Amino acid sequence: MARFHQLKVTDVRKTIRDAVVISLKPTNGAVSEFDFTQGQYLTFRRDFDGEELRRSYSICAGKDDGILQVGIKRVEGGAFSTWANTELQPGDTLDAMPPMGSFFTPLDATAEKHYLGFAGGSGVTPVLSILKTTLAAEPKASFTLVYANKGVNTIMFREELEDLKNLYMGRFNVIHILESDAQEIDLFTGLVTQEKCAQLFEHWIDIKSVDTAFICGPEPMMLGIASALRTAGLQDTQIKFELFASAQPGRAKRRESAADAASTGNQATAAITLDGSTQTVQMGKDMTLLDAALENAMDAPYACKAGVCSTCRCKVLEGEVEMVANHALEDYEVEKGYVLSCQAFPVTDKVVVDYDQ
Repeated sequence: MARFHQLKVTDVRKTIRDAVVISLKPTNGAVSEFDFTQGQYLTFRRDFDGEELRRSYSICAGKDDGILQVGIKRVEGGAFSTWANTELQPGDTLDAMPPMGSFFTPLDATAEKHYLGFAGGSGVTPVLSILKTTLAAEPKASFTLVYANKGVNTIMFREELEDLKNLYMGRFNVIHILESDAQEIDLFTGLVTQEKCAQLFEHWIDIKSVDTAFICGPEPMMLGIASALRTAGLQDTQIKFELFASAQPGRAKRRESAADAASTGNQATAAITLDGSTQTVQMGKDMTLLDAALENAMDAPYACKAGVCSTCRCKVLEGEVEMVANHALEDYEVEKGYVLSCQAFPVTDKVVVDYDQ
């Protein structure tokens, strides 16, 4: 079970006006715990006015960079991101869980693949880690990145991307799509829609040569891009998603169903295994498994509470639950019984779940 460790902040660097790159160093012998895979994220926690907040931010460093870094863009009204951008200093410490996430594919030094990335705003952070690592580990690979921003001054890692173009001449290409800044080519101005993707595939990107596509950004943009990729011939197994913002509220409400009406009551018994021990609790069927665990003083892992990350993943061993949102688990994981406990409500009167599997 993932637990929090202390990381020392070694550097805080502005990449654009409202975003910082934070360099981190594990302490107390936890170096091996933070050996990340490209595309993964870290979950941080901090108290604000007596309330614990947890937020997840993607690692932007490549595997060969020899450093642990995350990018944090300031969000309007966001307590953690504002604090990180205005107050965090070198020498400070942060509590973080070890790297998590499955936004990557295995690499092979002998492979000759063409990767395609789509990123919106700060969604470039994990994609940067992926492309840096991939281009270094697969000498015959090529990578095309379509990067959407409001304007030139909002492009995170602009200099890093230009350096990568020079370093991997002919193997890495980036197409900037700017919403408000006019460009010489009209196609590169506006929003990244399904229709715009179709035009890109027709004139600028050899979609038939693409082996894997990575998409990270707002949900509406991601859905449009994914639809365009499928129309162009890519299979779902070739499309990898990472959602950095969700339309779901922090805690989703489960809709009423016939199963609720037929139930003997609105209560359920949940046997929850965590860190090798099992605790049986009573919970309402309008309560998530995660909230039931937390209310019973169980230190269950979580971060976003919106079905976006997979920090709260657990496995249902007995009974049935309804998961109202899932932006993190793959289909094969769901088929094996895994759920996001922040989005999982009991349907049957008894459920048995395990966080340790």
